[in-house]
Amino acid sequence: MTDPVPAIPLQTIGIATGPGSWELLPSELLPGQGEQVADLGEALRDQVSVYVIHDGRVVPAPLLMARGEPVDPARIHPLYLRERDWGASLVAGELVGALGIPQFLHVHLARVVMDFGRFPGLTPSNASYMERFAINSPFSQWLDFQQKRVLLERWYDAISDHFDQQLSRRTLAVGVHTYDVYNASGTLRPEISILNRALSYQTLNRMPAGIFDPLYPDRLGEFTCDRALPSRISLHLERAGLPVALNFPYCLPEGSVEVRSQVWHFFEFARLRFMQAHPDQAQDPMVVAVWRMLLDTNLRSSESEALRSYLHMFRTPPRGFEREFAVARKVYERIQAFIRADSGQVIDDYRFGQGRPGAIGIEIRKDLVWELDEHQRPVAPRPENARRIARLLAEAIARYFHDDRANRVPYNNPIRTPQPPHERRPSDPTA
Repeated sequence: MTDPVPAIPLQTIGIATGPGSWELLPSELLPGQGEQVADLGEALRDQVSVYVIHDGRVVPAPLLMARGEPVDPARIHPLYLRERDWGASLVAGELVGALGIPQFLHVHLARVVMDFGRFPGLTPSNASYMERFAINSPFSQWLDFQQKRVLLERWYDAISDHFDQQLSRRTLAVGVHTYDVYNASGTLRPEISILNRALSYQTLNRMPAGIFDPLYPDRLGEFTCDRALPSRISLHLERAGLPVALNFPYCLPEGSVEVRSQVWHFFEFARLRFMQAHPDQAQDPMVVAVWRMLLDTNLRSSESEALRSYLHMFRTPPRGFEREFAVARKVYERIQAFIRADSGQVIDDYRFGQGRPGAIGIEIRKDLVWELDEHQRPVAPRPENARRIARLLAEAIARYFHDDRANRVPYNNPIRTPQPPHERRPSDPTA
């Protein structure tokens, strides 16, 4: 028995052709749609960003080469169908419309080629979902060095710059995703899952070693947003008859936008505090270099990587830069002392601050917003379902800001038990 023709035709892949195909916009602000049903207020409306990174359809034609030979687009069609977050843009467009926000940030590049929710690098052919890097397999095996370099420089970095513009000063970033109907085991996934915890914290009770700078406090990996927000969304959707899971069937990979943005926000908070305390050091080149390294959460700067490896792996500095790196080490130690001073007051001020920026991922089961055939392949959108879900999300987000966030009791209220000594380490014999 032959396999039926895929429901979504091959033409839905946007093969970008011609000499300018590299120059297409890798990401874009797209307009919202539908009527506004929740009012954030003028001040808050500019503080919420919505983005979609896995619903792109563009495959640049220069990448359809495998070891110098042209690749038939039909070879990647099944992978494209499986990798794309079908319906995520429908929900995001309705969500910003329902919140009265004019636009959401959309990544056009197809996930089958590159995933902006991962660290830059090459995905091995046998990698699990949580072990991936930005350049997906089989492109990670097909492309030559120059293609990979250009893909990251012209697309990954451009998308990163766009996200910096849209998310760096926002109070809340909402990533909209859709996921498969079934787990690998064959069990049914929840209709909605809310993600706000790093995988490493879930499994190891700490942030992973060797990725972000160790000055980033492990405890901040516990949640990427105010705990009240996923609780509010869950309650609102459950009341409307939509089952909701929290950080299931998986948590956020460390390379996700949600986790990377939290690390960036903390170090930017600490940097501003440090500069307020030491305004005379604002223009010091080595101070600037160390903060640049700490804020390099996409791990794209070779200069920052050299300094990082010198500080934490004790590697030899580049020839001719021994003095500069020695000075940078002293700067790093001053910043370390500043962040850990007064039992980590800077950390607590960020962690418990009412204005702490948050990021949250919302996974919606694909069959809710896109009709699938018996082989779990996409057939047609379900815009009414996308609208209903988006409006419920908008109502919950607005309720969170107006009621939960505005009226919450501070975490240092008397009912809490005393805080344990700050930053105790497993190696401490008294721990």
